Amino acid sequence: MAAILLLGFASGLPYALADDAFRAWMTKSGFDLKQIGWLSLVSLPYSLKFLWSPLIDRFRLPILGRRRGWIIATQVGLVGVILLLAAQMASMAGMDATAKASALSTVAIVAIFMAFLSATQDIAVDAYRTDVLEPLEVGAGASVLVLGYRIAMLLTGWLAFNLADKMGWASVYGLMAVFLGVGIVGTLFAPNPPPANEIEPPTLVDAVVQPFLEFFRRLGWQRAILALVFIILFRLGDAMVAKMAVPFLGVKGLGFSDGDIGNIRQGMGLIATIVGTLSGGAALSQLGINRSLWVFGGLQAISNLGYWILALVGKDYTTLVLAINVENFCSGLGTAGFVGFLMSLCNPKFSATQFALLSSLMAVGRDLIAGPSAGEFAQRLVTGFNVVGTKPDLAGWGNFFLLTLIAAIPGVLLLPFFAPWNERSEN
Repeated sequence: MAAILLLGFASGLPYALADDAFRAWMTKSGFDLKQIGWLSLVSLPYSLKFLWSPLIDRFRLPILGRRRGWIIATQVGLVGVILLLAAQMASMAGMDATAKASALSTVAIVAIFMAFLSATQDIAVDAYRTDVLEPLEVGAGASVLVLGYRIAMLLTGWLAFNLADKMGWASVYGLMAVFLGVGIVGTLFAPNPPPANEIEPPTLVDAVVQPFLEFFRRLGWQRAILALVFIILFRLGDAMVAKMAVPFLGVKGLGFSDGDIGNIRQGMGLIATIVGTLSGGAALSQLGINRSLWVFGGLQAISNLGYWILALVGKDYTTLVLAINVENFCSGLGTAGFVGFLMSLCNPKFSATQFALLSSLMAVGRDLIAGPSAGEFAQRLVTGFNVVGTKPDLAGWGNFFLLTLIAAIPGVLLLPFFAPWNERSEN
């Protein structure tokens, strides 16, 4: 569990550096919104990682075993790439706008390579966790890994953003590369999975084709397809809230300050998520995966009503704190149950490929469906959403958050087909 905690930390740190932190550096460096928007594609490897995950299943490096060898190799590579990115950021600090625009392509290439190594590390870490945990340890293992991930997000969010004002983003990236050494220590001391789970597929064709055939044969075609659709839909309502929460709370919503949002949503809210994730992992071991999906999925959906109540009440700090903490706590519960469910669907022989594919489908629901649809619905439902000088229509925001509750229903309706309440799962 200690190793999984440190590996979760190592997974979360570079993801944040390729996401919010990278956009913050671009904004601080004076790049325009169009450039920032296009450079958000540096995180694309996280959604495409299933394409090269069979290589992680098929081949092993000559150090530390089948999974840990890949983990340590990507971590060492990440330290070097993040330091290189920091050096490039520092060199651009004194450039004029034209020189910065010319140098941006080089920075983008390095950032994409950082995201590629980070996504590859995630493949190996998820496979390691799936292979090493006993059935009764799945709940605790899922919650502990997410805990490490969230601690890294806190470090690269709250701490890094505060340090950037004092020492600059280049120095912050250099410091984060040093912190990644925590993950290297975890990898060196982590135990190997059981020998039966250390056997790789005999050929690359087997590594590419067999994970998919095995998955559909084991679950049956109907149940497997429903499971894949469920993975896309289960967190749809929760993701829609996450995409629109900041616009709702900020200048064009209720008018809470950036400090309010940062301290309550990013600070207190993250702690609530961590507590929810740990609680969910403990409850999962008692309830089983099937029943935890029902309970956590229901709470996850209902918790969106906190934002609906805030829209009715208006700018009220007590309601804000309650809405954010309840929603984040329930989101943490849902995360623990959902990660445990994904792990239960994987065969250890093909865990890298199968988990990478399933988590990529989760990203499809979060990024490709929830993001655009949340923006479209919010735009249509909220009067004066983009009109400067007009008071936002909080009733329209209330309708939007009720809509997110409805968006969570399809995922719940699929539960009887592959996670019946009275059928206790093996895990």
